[in-house]
Amino acid sequence: MPVPSTDFKKAVARLSDKEKEALVLRAVRRDAELYDTFSFELLPEVTLESVYEVSADRIHELFNVAVTGRLLNRSLVKALRGAVQEAARARRITKSKQLEIDLSLYTLRLIFDNYTGQFDSVYQGFFVGTARLATRLTQLIPKHLHEDLWLEYKPELDDFLTQLHGRHKSRELKFELPRQLVLPD
Repeated sequence: MPVPSTDFKKAVARLSDKEKEALVLRAVRRDAELYDTFSFELLPEVTLESVYEVSADRIHELFNVAVTGRLLNRSLVKALRGAVQEAARARRITKSKQLEIDLSLYTLRLIFDNYTGQFDSVYQGFFVGTARLATRLTQLIPKHLHEDLWLEYKPELDDFLTQLHGRHKSRELKFELPRQLVLPD
């Protein structure tokens, strides 16, 4: 993303309020994420909870609607990729790392409640993607959340990691899958 130059900033400052309003409205019509970001920052009814609910609904739709067909494993990989992108999009809109972590945990809950049978598939993509997401969470939680929140996430994430380690495919991973969420002293 380009950094606005000094000349650009001066030109924007010279615009009238009506011209600025027209520019902003044109920009948000073209970019849905920019619209959502402005909505979050400007509208009081768009809160962190409402963004979580909308994103969680989108993730739920990805797994319930998109996961069909003959190639279930491929559909699950695509849904998982979309869920990770949706969590990242929510983080970009709200600037909240905790929201991204909560949505990622929601994704893992959906997977472990409904699709663990696909971990035993001949195709490894879904298992590897799920393991990568769990591994990423073990890194994000201590790095971006306050230490008072670590214990809140630890039992559930440790359970997911234990279930992943219980599968024979965990030994074939090309990266280190942690056994539990390790919290710094």
